[in-house]
Amino acid sequence: MSFTESAQDMRDELVQLRHSLHTTPELGLHLPRTQEKVLAALEGLPLEIKTGTALSSVTAVLRGGRPGPAVLLRGDMDALPVTEKNDLSYVSQLPGQMHACGHDLHTAMLAGAAHLLSARREELAGDVIFMFQPGEEGHEGAKYMIEEGVLDAAGARPVAAYGMHVVSAMLPPGLFASRPGPIMAAADTFRVTVKGRGGHGSSPHRSLDPIQAGCEMVAALQTMVTRTFDVFDPVVVTVGSFHGGSADNVIPDEAKFEATVRTFSKENRTLVKRRLVEVVQGIAAAHGLQVEPSFGMGYPVTVNDGDEAGFVGRTADELFGPGRYFVSPQPVMGSEDFSYVLENVPGAFVFLGACPSDRDPATAPYNHSPEAIFDDSVLPDGAALYAQLAYARLSA
Repeated sequence: MSFTESAQDMRDELVQLRHSLHTTPELGLHLPRTQEKVLAALEGLPLEIKTGTALSSVTAVLRGGRPGPAVLLRGDMDALPVTEKNDLSYVSQLPGQMHACGHDLHTAMLAGAAHLLSARREELAGDVIFMFQPGEEGHEGAKYMIEEGVLDAAGARPVAAYGMHVVSAMLPPGLFASRPGPIMAAADTFRVTVKGRGGHGSSPHRSLDPIQAGCEMVAALQTMVTRTFDVFDPVVVTVGSFHGGSADNVIPDEAKFEATVRTFSKENRTLVKRRLVEVVQGIAAAHGLQVEPSFGMGYPVTVNDGDEAGFVGRTADELFGPGRYFVSPQPVMGSEDFSYVLENVPGAFVFLGACPSDRDPATAPYNHSPEAIFDDSVLPDGAALYAQLAYARLSA
């Protein structure tokens, strides 16, 4: 049987695991219940399993029946601090916690791939590392797992690594998409504290107003982006938080704002950091205020190896037939800590449409929304592609 046929036979088990994970989502690096469910799903398989120390990770190694290199498959497991607003039989039972990004599907698909490949272990010309990762949502879980040895779990660095991510909008269900080169952005945080001199709102000339200067900074940052950076190597700066003051007639001593900064090249990532600081310092100096800028470095750019991205496309076409995979014309401004894996191992990250068939992908609630819904029908195909990528790459 092909992986697609075998995965369809596992559909009920995959759905059951995914729903179980969805009802009890966990946040961050410590996911004890999720880890327990993954270990239960892998029970009885011929795997070498290790759990994490700094996080609730699961690393499982399948030794092939023939000698050869290793391939890594990754699925992230953590949820988001979101209260679900869907009417589902398997809705999250925990207020303020939801699998709004589809990581419950990733976990179930990767567990399915472990079953599919275990059934054909003797045919494998090498080893497969299954990376069940907590803490993708801003907690650098992949970095922790690398530090704890996931890339060397099979005894040698993998020759390729593959990750997958479902989307609740943009793509119709069952359609895969990827591209060579940058596929997701670096995500950094720019924090600014503007320090002035408080006073009465009726007499602004007797004070140094940090709110007015802060607002000028926010506007100037947008102009700086459009006048500094090439639109074909895009940079996005979005101020998502601005706080200052306590009353309408009180000028405060300080105001604070934070921005997310997205880039696709190392050059722009370095340059934007310098230019952001220069802009806020210049405006502060012009108004006679002090400013304290800081820059928090987040996930790096997720860069697909060109050969591996092409291999993903060919494998998807061979597995599902033409029309189920397309090369994305542009990257996505979201970020991913699978980028840390791809900095060490050539590989590719691929998207899978999971928008329910009764919704329009162009208008459906997107990942991270409390109303995001992911279609269970894609679970077998995701598991099958994971398995086929490892199997075919080891056979290459």
